[in-house]
Amino acid sequence: MCICLKLQDQWQFIRSNMKKSKSRVYMTVLASAMACTFLVVLASVGFGIHDTLIKDVIENRNVTQIEIYRLDKDGESKEIGDEEIKQIENMEGVKAVTRSKELAQTPAYQTDNYVGHGRTVVSHFPSEIKAGMEVEEGRLPEKANEIIVGHHFSNELIPQDKDVNEIFDANGELLEEFAYKDSLLGKEISLTVSKETNGKEEEHTLNVTIVGITVPPARGWMEDRTVHISEELLAEIEDFTGTAKGAVNEAEEDMLYVSSGYDRIHAYAHSMEGVVSISEQLNEEGYYTYSPAEELKNINVVFTIVKAGLIFIGTIAIIIASIGIYNTMTMAVTERTPDIGIMKAIGAHPKKIKQIFLLESSYIGLLGVFIGIVASYIISAIANIGLTMVVEGIFEEQLPEGFRFSSIPLSLVVITVIICLTVTVISGSKPAKKATQVDVLQALRREI
Repeated sequence: MCICLKLQDQWQFIRSNMKKSKSRVYMTVLASAMACTFLVVLASVGFGIHDTLIKDVIENRNVTQIEIYRLDKDGESKEIGDEEIKQIENMEGVKAVTRSKELAQTPAYQTDNYVGHGRTVVSHFPSEIKAGMEVEEGRLPEKANEIIVGHHFSNELIPQDKDVNEIFDANGELLEEFAYKDSLLGKEISLTVSKETNGKEEEHTLNVTIVGITVPPARGWMEDRTVHISEELLAEIEDFTGTAKGAVNEAEEDMLYVSSGYDRIHAYAHSMEGVVSISEQLNEEGYYTYSPAEELKNINVVFTIVKAGLIFIGTIAIIIASIGIYNTMTMAVTERTPDIGIMKAIGAHPKKIKQIFLLESSYIGLLGVFIGIVASYIISAIANIGLTMVVEGIFEEQLPEGFRFSSIPLSLVVITVIICLTVTVISGSKPAKKATQVDVLQALRREI
């Protein structure tokens, strides 16, 4: 005759016997908690740094950007025209194709008593807007003499009537008192270009109006000082210089690398997943491509290996802690031999007896992993605040905005629970099996 031990009865038996050896159980739970904490905190460093790098890349629209270029048979750069651009725009998954020409000289920009020089490009605004270009202030150009400037363009402007040694500090930074502080929006400024003829330099000035200022780059340490002009302005500059893209000198050696075509062509995918597909299509058509998503893929592979290694090292700590669980369960079987004998004498099935001890070892493991995970979140929060203060305060290094040393995703918690439960069940399986092999007569004789 066999009796059926309900789950509630099993839990009552487990809890009552655990209370008899509180100190040993508490120490075993503590060891498991410390091991789980070590695993989670160690692996969280890999997750934290990885998440920060990925966030830094994804926050920039360049993550879906594909740089496109073409080479001829001799390996020289080959122009991509409007017809080819239309074909690329019609490819599946392509959101936009931006193209720009860069002025072959750096013109001077002057407003009030300030002057500066900026990289000047002719952008195709409809495609730029599709790709995600945004204007923080103002609007896009509507007339030939209207321009938009990068968010940090004002940093280029310096006073004309001051000595250079007077307005810059020892590190080459412009002193705050000499920085341009007025709003540039709606400001009329002069754009001055030059050309060289027979050894003589001539200048030509055009009056332009700033109608828009672009949003700052996603990465806080980057600066955008670019000036975007219209095709009409470029045509006027070319008429003056008599060269493609306003090159200063028309000598053959100086014009060798200056063409009338686009300097930069980028395709944008609707999502990061579509980058690979578009790149493959372009490669089949004979184009050469590069995308930050390719680097992102390599970063993911490297960090996956790093995180797996950290989890493996943390698992070793849990395996060491499992020795304590094994000893605790072995002692529990020895101490409860009379109880096991009574259960077997009244017909308890060996599987139920084994189940009781496996439940107990799992219970100890779950308590340990719960305490360990809670402690890990606390340590992670302290590390993110404390280590940031240490690095910035003591080492005087400015970390990127939102940088995290430690991050604990749900996947890491699930992995830790699975590892801990697996190890604790294995640790308790041998003592549990031993409990089923207890001789009833010897057990009852001990009770007597």
